[in-house]
Amino acid sequence: MTRIESKEVRIERPATELGAFLHDMTNFRQLLPEGRISEWTASKDECSFKVQGAATIGLRIAEGSTDQHVKMVATDRSPFPFTLDVRLLEQNGTTSGKLEFNSDLNPMLRLMVEKPLKNLFDHIADRMAALHE
Repeated sequence: MTRIESKEVRIERPATELGAFLHDMTNFRQLLPEGRISEWTASKDECSFKVQGAATIGLRIAEGSTDQHVKMVATDRSPFPFTLDVRLLEQNGTTSGKLEFNSDLNPMLRLMVEKPLKNLFDHIADRMAALHE
Protein backbone atom coordinates (compact mmCIF):
# COMPACT_ATOMS: atom_id res chain seq x y z
CA MET A 1 0.00 0.00 0.00
CA THR A 2 1.35 3.41 -0.98
CA ARG A 3 0.55 6.18 1.48
CA ILE A 4 1.43 9.81 0.78
CA GLU A 5 0.63 12.52 3.32
CA SER A 6 0.66 16.26 2.86
CA LYS A 7 2.16 18.58 5.39
CA GLU A 8 -0.15 19.60 8.21
CA VAL A 9 -1.55 23.14 8.05
CA ARG A 10 -3.38 25.41 10.52
CA ILE A 11 -6.64 26.91 9.34
CA GLU A 12 -8.20 29.75 11.31
CA ARG A 13 -11.73 28.42 10.87
CA PRO A 14 -13.91 25.74 12.48
CA ALA A 15 -13.72 22.24 10.99
CA THR A 16 -17.45 22.34 10.19
CA GLU A 17 -16.95 25.35 7.90
CA LEU A 18 -14.00 23.80 6.08
CA GLY A 19 -15.77 20.42 5.89
CA ALA A 20 -18.82 22.03 4.27
CA PHE A 21 -16.53 23.76 1.73
CA LEU A 22 -14.81 20.46 0.87
CA HIS A 23 -18.07 18.51 0.57
CA ASP A 24 -18.99 20.60 -2.48
CA MET A 25 -16.64 19.36 -5.20
CA THR A 26 -17.23 22.51 -7.28
CA ASN A 27 -15.05 24.25 -4.66
CA PHE A 28 -12.12 21.86 -5.17
CA ARG A 29 -10.90 23.88 -8.19
CA GLN A 30 -9.91 26.70 -5.81
CA LEU A 31 -7.41 24.35 -4.14
CA LEU A 32 -5.60 23.24 -7.30
CA PRO A 33 -2.53 24.92 -8.82
CA GLU A 34 -3.50 27.71 -11.21
CA GLY A 35 -2.26 27.34 -14.76
CA ARG A 36 -1.58 23.59 -14.37
CA ILE A 37 -5.18 22.32 -14.55
CA SER A 38 -7.30 21.83 -17.66
CA GLU A 39 -10.48 20.02 -18.64
CA TRP A 40 -12.14 20.91 -15.31
CA THR A 41 -15.68 19.57 -14.75
CA ALA A 42 -17.54 19.34 -11.47
CA SER A 43 -20.83 18.70 -9.76
CA LYS A 44 -21.58 18.88 -6.05
CA ASP A 45 -20.41 15.27 -5.48
CA GLU A 46 -17.76 14.72 -8.16
CA CYS A 47 -15.02 16.47 -10.13
CA SER A 48 -12.58 15.66 -12.91
CA PHE A 49 -9.50 17.51 -14.16
CA LYS A 50 -6.28 17.01 -16.06
CA VAL A 51 -3.00 17.97 -14.42
CA GLN A 52 -0.44 19.43 -16.85
CA GLY A 53 2.04 16.75 -17.84
CA ALA A 54 0.04 14.04 -16.08
CA ALA A 55 -3.18 12.08 -16.29
CA THR A 56 -6.81 13.01 -15.85
CA ILE A 57 -8.00 12.60 -12.26
CA GLY A 58 -11.57 12.01 -11.18
CA LEU A 59 -12.70 12.35 -7.55
CA ARG A 60 -16.02 11.62 -5.85
CA ILE A 61 -17.11 12.23 -2.24
CA ALA A 62 -17.35 8.83 -0.54
CA GLU A 63 -20.04 7.51 1.77
CA GLY A 64 -19.35 8.12 5.43
CA SER A 65 -17.59 11.47 5.00
CA THR A 66 -17.96 13.89 7.90
CA ASP A 67 -16.85 17.46 8.56
CA GLN A 68 -13.72 16.13 10.29
CA HIS A 69 -12.94 13.43 7.70
CA VAL A 70 -13.75 14.15 4.07
CA LYS A 71 -13.14 10.96 2.11
CA MET A 72 -12.80 11.05 -1.67
CA VAL A 73 -12.40 8.09 -3.99
CA ALA A 74 -11.06 7.89 -7.53
CA THR A 75 -13.60 7.62 -10.32
CA ASP A 76 -13.14 5.59 -13.48
CA ARG A 77 -11.54 8.68 -15.07
CA SER A 78 -8.45 8.20 -12.88
CA PRO A 79 -5.56 6.03 -14.11
CA PHE A 80 -5.60 3.85 -10.96
CA PRO A 81 -7.83 3.38 -7.89
CA PHE A 82 -7.06 5.43 -4.78
CA THR A 83 -8.58 7.24 -1.83
CA LEU A 84 -7.83 10.80 -0.77
CA ASP A 85 -8.75 11.65 2.80
CA VAL A 86 -8.78 15.15 4.26
CA ARG A 87 -8.47 14.92 8.02
CA LEU A 88 -9.43 17.93 10.10
CA LEU A 89 -8.95 18.35 13.84
CA GLU A 90 -10.44 21.40 15.54
CA GLN A 91 -9.18 22.83 18.80
CA ASN A 92 -10.32 26.20 20.18
CA GLY A 93 -11.71 27.43 16.84
CA THR A 94 -8.55 26.61 14.89
CA THR A 95 -8.38 23.56 12.68
CA SER A 96 -5.34 21.53 11.71
CA GLY A 97 -5.67 19.70 8.44
CA LYS A 98 -3.79 17.34 6.17
CA LEU A 99 -4.41 15.12 3.17
CA GLU A 100 -3.71 11.39 3.02
CA PHE A 101 -3.51 9.44 -0.25
CA ASN A 102 -3.72 5.64 -0.27
CA SER A 103 -3.39 3.31 -3.26
CA ASP A 104 -1.99 -0.06 -4.25
CA LEU A 105 0.64 1.15 -6.70
CA ASN A 106 3.24 -1.06 -8.29
CA PRO A 107 6.83 -0.04 -7.42
CA MET A 108 7.53 1.50 -10.86
CA LEU A 109 4.41 3.65 -10.83
CA ARG A 110 5.10 4.66 -7.24
CA LEU A 111 8.54 5.99 -8.21
CA MET A 112 6.97 8.05 -10.99
CA VAL A 113 4.07 9.59 -9.06
CA GLU A 114 5.16 9.86 -5.42
CA LYS A 115 7.01 13.21 -5.60
CA PRO A 116 4.52 14.99 -7.93
CA LEU A 117 1.60 13.81 -5.79
CA LYS A 118 3.30 14.92 -2.56
CA ASN A 119 3.87 18.36 -4.11
CA LEU A 120 0.23 18.53 -5.27
CA PHE A 121 -1.11 17.55 -1.85
CA ASP A 122 1.14 20.07 -0.08
CA HIS A 123 -0.16 22.74 -2.48
CA ILE A 124 -3.78 21.77 -1.74
CA ALA A 125 -3.07 21.92 2.02
CA ASP A 126 -1.49 25.38 1.66
CA ARG A 127 -4.50 26.57 -0.36
CA MET A 128 -6.93 25.25 2.29
CA ALA A 129 -5.14 27.41 4.84
CA ALA A 130 -4.90 30.46 2.55
CA LEU A 131 -8.53 30.39 1.39
CA HIS A 132 -9.82 30.42 4.91
CA GLU A 133 -7.61 33.05 6.57
